[in-house]
Amino acid sequence: MDHAAHGHAGSPQDEHAVHSQGEHAGHSTAMFKNRFWLTLGLSIPVVLFSPMLGDLLGYTPPIFPGSAWISPLLGTVIFIYGGQPFLSGGWKEIKTKQPGMMLLISMAITVAFIASWATSLGIGGFDLDFWWELALLVTIMLLGHWIEMRALGSARGALDALAALLPDEAERVIDGGTETISIAELAAGDIVLVRSGGRLPADGVITEGTVEVDESMITGESKAVPRTVGDPVVAGTVATDSSLRLRVSAVGEETALAGIQRLVAEAQGSTSRAQALADRAAAFLFYFAAGTGIITFIVWSLLGSVPDAVVRTVTVLVIACPHALGLAIPLVIAISTERAARAGVLIKDRMALERMRTIDVVLFDKTGTLTKGEPALTGATGIRGMATDELLALAAAVESDSEHPVARAIVNAAQKSGTAMPGASGFQSMTGRGVQATVNGSTIAVGGPTLLTELNLTEPVDIAVETTVWKERGASVLHVIRDGSVIGAVALEDEVREESRHAVKALQDRGVKVAMITGDARQVARSVATELHIDEVFAEVLPQDKDQKVAELQDRGLKVAMVGDGVNDAPALARAEVGIAIGAGTDVAMESAGVVLAGNDPRAVLSMMDLSKASYRKMWQNLVWATGYNIIAVPLAAGVFAFAGFVLSPAAGAVLMSLSTIVVALNAQLLRRLKLNPADVQ
Repeated sequence: MDHAAHGHAGSPQDEHAVHSQGEHAGHSTAMFKNRFWLTLGLSIPVVLFSPMLGDLLGYTPPIFPGSAWISPLLGTVIFIYGGQPFLSGGWKEIKTKQPGMMLLISMAITVAFIASWATSLGIGGFDLDFWWELALLVTIMLLGHWIEMRALGSARGALDALAALLPDEAERVIDGGTETISIAELAAGDIVLVRSGGRLPADGVITEGTVEVDESMITGESKAVPRTVGDPVVAGTVATDSSLRLRVSAVGEETALAGIQRLVAEAQGSTSRAQALADRAAAFLFYFAAGTGIITFIVWSLLGSVPDAVVRTVTVLVIACPHALGLAIPLVIAISTERAARAGVLIKDRMALERMRTIDVVLFDKTGTLTKGEPALTGATGIRGMATDELLALAAAVESDSEHPVARAIVNAAQKSGTAMPGASGFQSMTGRGVQATVNGSTIAVGGPTLLTELNLTEPVDIAVETTVWKERGASVLHVIRDGSVIGAVALEDEVREESRHAVKALQDRGVKVAMITGDARQVARSVATELHIDEVFAEVLPQDKDQKVAELQDRGLKVAMVGDGVNDAPALARAEVGIAIGAGTDVAMESAGVVLAGNDPRAVLSMMDLSKASYRKMWQNLVWATGYNIIAVPLAAGVFAFAGFVLSPAAGAVLMSLSTIVVALNAQLLRRLKLNPADVQ
């Protein structure tokens, strides 16, 4: 059973994915790319054989039988094939009475097409050979939309990633053994065998076995949780160290994982999409150009020169075509995403950049984001006469044969301290209680409260004071037992990233509030929040409540950037104005986010904020230039200074329009000077 098949078709990684919303509805990235390359190829001879451009640049186009029809014929192909997305988009904008970029482009290329054919056929005696301008306009617009669509991001692939967490098959227990079936065949009440290291195929209750379950993909917390007979478990989690049998209680759409899928879909659907700045400018320019064109025709006709009225009107409408405007936003987005990628920031959502500059609060998931997501030894204490180094050496010797994260933390701590570990033999793992081995002729055990209870042991007063402090801040406490007596204890905690301190302080210095959300106990959350000086903490939060907490912050009027790395973060990432996934996290978290941090450095959030502000400035600068040029050039083309003997010729207007495109392109390139390395951001 292929779970990916149940996801949404057309993930952002697929160039052939067809968009269903906005001005690109019904279009794919591959469509714009293919039309651009073919149109570019056809545009070269159109430009080369253009008499108007030849006169302007002072060269004579090649002449041979039929050469005069090369530009009209190829220009017609360009108009029909290359211009089709804009013509259909313009028609949709007319029907919805929402003029924008597509209608402005459609108007310009249609006017240029008709005027050019009239000139080529000698109708009216006009000199309006705009074939080269038509070809370049369509080519540039196709390039701009191709660039823009490549920069588009969405979180639709999140549902595929969630479905992929489930195994394809399950081992159902039957009389005399087991049978392998598709999980689609499971039903409530079935008994299922899950082997060590296997992923649970359905929600259920353990009927046999004691096991540590990795629930990080659901809870987001790194520490495996002990589960035994009677305990509920959920689909998608992993039995790490032993096999178990469970009675299925929920399958398919009723599982907790499916519930998270629904939350992701709901959150994605509720995420607002701000209208693109270029579309707003294009709507203004459409009304401006259309109004100016009508006034121009009327005024020049009243002056008694209908041919001049036609020439002036056509020039106005063609000059209004948005060369620079069409590239103003896509170029900035393309350069911004490229610069961000070099700094380890993958921008998937085209609006994430714009939104990031407006963020009021950054909500960090704790585990794996502000912390390393793995246990580290943070304390050790022994009874009177027991040196800490000796205690750590004994504990590490016992744990050296285990691959458990806790064991690795203890061994790593001993190695870093330079403590020599004695040899151990007879290693034994006591599931859910601890480990045991023989060291220097003594039986040494390392385990938690369950092991003390089993052995009927209590903490010596010597270490109780220290362990009480550890427990109050939420640390996991393991006791070291030698020949039946407790000789010490060690504390293990999820270690805070050093980079987190700088990230939190720098955000607060910029006036941005910092909040933290976690499924951990309140004392654990409070300890981390105090260490990092975090403004607000949400602790003991269930997966569905993470989404609600983001909505709660938004209800206060705050714009939220959510930073997380687990499946349980996916709905919150999609709900937030900007969802930022830590790259080391799960696939579904990355798919649900608008931004993915390739590394684990939370300071990259600052890089994102700087880039957002810089790119937004460039967008506005480009839009002001592109729009301002038209506001000035269109009246000149209309002939407002004709009384003074100055009239902007069609060729000169077209060239100036191309120069404005160059200015916009060069201005966007200035973004490359921005330093975005997280370590360099202040």
